[in-house]
Amino acid sequence: MRTCQRMGIQTVAVYSEADSQALHMEMADESYFVGPSPARQSYLNTQKIIDIAKDSGANAIHPGYGFLSENADFAMAVEAADLTFIGPRANIIQLMGDKLQAKAMARQANVSMIPGSEAAVSTKEDVQVLASQLGYPLLLKAAAGGGGKGMRVVYCENEIEEALQRTSHEALSSFGDGRVFVERYVDASRHIEVQVLGDIHGNIVHLGERDCSLQRRHQKVIEETPSPFMTPDLRQAMIDQAVALAHHVGYTSAGTVEFIVGSDRSFYFLEMNTRLQVEHPITEMVTGIDIVEQMIRIAAGERLSLIQADIAFSGHAVEARLYAEGAGFLPCSGRVTRFEHPLAEGGLRLDTGIEAGSDVSIFYDPLLAKLISWAPHRLEAFQRLQQALARMSIEGLTHNVGFLEQLLLNPKVMAGDFTTHFIEKEMTFDLPANQRRLVKAIAALIYNRTNEADPSREWVVVEGAKGTLVTFLDEGVVIGGEILDLDLHWYPRERHFVATLYGQSYYGQVHLMVMGLKLILFGMEHSFQVMHPKVWDLYTHVKRPDSSPDNLIVKAPMPGILVSLPISVGDQVKQGQTLLVIEAMKMENALKAPAEAIVMDILVQPGDSLLRNQVLVKLG
Repeated sequence: MRTCQRMGIQTVAVYSEADSQALHMEMADESYFVGPSPARQSYLNTQKIIDIAKDSGANAIHPGYGFLSENADFAMAVEAADLTFIGPRANIIQLMGDKLQAKAMARQANVSMIPGSEAAVSTKEDVQVLASQLGYPLLLKAAAGGGGKGMRVVYCENEIEEALQRTSHEALSSFGDGRVFVERYVDASRHIEVQVLGDIHGNIVHLGERDCSLQRRHQKVIEETPSPFMTPDLRQAMIDQAVALAHHVGYTSAGTVEFIVGSDRSFYFLEMNTRLQVEHPITEMVTGIDIVEQMIRIAAGERLSLIQADIAFSGHAVEARLYAEGAGFLPCSGRVTRFEHPLAEGGLRLDTGIEAGSDVSIFYDPLLAKLISWAPHRLEAFQRLQQALARMSIEGLTHNVGFLEQLLLNPKVMAGDFTTHFIEKEMTFDLPANQRRLVKAIAALIYNRTNEADPSREWVVVEGAKGTLVTFLDEGVVIGGEILDLDLHWYPRERHFVATLYGQSYYGQVHLMVMGLKLILFGMEHSFQVMHPKVWDLYTHVKRPDSSPDNLIVKAPMPGILVSLPISVGDQVKQGQTLLVIEAMKMENALKAPAEAIVMDILVQPGDSLLRNQVLVKLG
């Protein structure tokens, strides 16, 4: 909508019941109710959307980058209604949106291919035959998939049946097409994509590559351009193949050719996304080209005003995706009660659909916002993004801002040394001793300043059952036998602080509580009680009784719909065995048995709507 406003185009938005107070309605010139909260009754209702477009006087529809953005039937219906679809032609969406057909087209264009099936698989035996040819691990993928949905890695024969069933079910639920195919799984890989633009006159240009390797649950969380992994020869070879494929299929509008790259820098075609990508802003930041504007002009029949020689790349850009999610990266919902972000300085951009008061429902993707940073050099761009995240405040629901900070501070990430498995294999969720001492020292300093009526030169910072003595001397803060020359600026109204230690500044947030506080620093939350040493001495002498439940209780980690219940009362289950499968925010999540046990009681049935922390199963 920002692009449309700049171009002087009137915008019409649609909204569902769940989005009745959504931010995009405020930004549009007009907005219309499209239906109930479930996507199939609203945002996937083709006829209703077309009717609204015609009734409002709109002459074109941009599908965004979700729901109907890669739906060929929708594109055809738009054109049949004498409206303009702002995207590729329907036949191209159909051709390249089907991953099996896309692979066939890529072969014809001499694009490097990953070994795998050339047709859909439907049985365990089909997968076993391919496993005997390709070896393990294998990757099961939805033929009509995208966005990391409908994908499962299979490491051995025993995992095939459940993986096939769940992949097919998730594909059917997300894309209306349950077909699944198989590829050899490339481990220790990079995920690189090339942005292309094509007009209806046969002109194709590329806008460079994006590195999207930092992922969890096969979904991207950090993207950057240019890729620190690329060599000039590799970049040129990959771009040449992407442009060749776009020419071969007669591509129009904005599109992305995605590749998987092995540790030896061998690369293979992954898929072609026939839509605007979530991560397109980083390309806009380094090229200065508004991709949405180009899509609109192409749809209007204009020739590309750009030739390849005109496109210049400047600096480095990185994007962080802010999600509503909790432990294990499971999606969550709730109301955003506070949303503050620091965008006063240059080199930052925020794309978001939320504000304070916005509801994040269980019906849609849990993406809250995208924070983008640009700088002349990569390290500077990463530091700018991390500092902006540190000053961001989101309250009311669980989110991943702290995790993103921690990820950006990781030395290997800063050095560009990572793969698509980096988060799950190498990320640690604890701090080194020197950083933990700094966090506790800051906590003691802030707490001391909040207690002006009862200041002290000594405090005990309590975390769990462990207390750490912090002493204030003229020459610095003493903690763990070390003197820290620590300078602290605390801004109570803004709830953030800047701590400087030996010339290095650290940005963080602080939330005061009764007898303590919560700090957000180094990408993590730290909750402390703070007390006088004498009070701590008394506190440690209080005996707290231990208790343990007789039964193991399995609760819903997030709101959602129960889609599968493969157990019965009385079953003997093994540790790690799937007990239930919950669909939440377009993703399926399997809940596993925490230990070997017997199913004592089942309190839900498939199709039930579940609340967060609802008791589902009791084990004994």
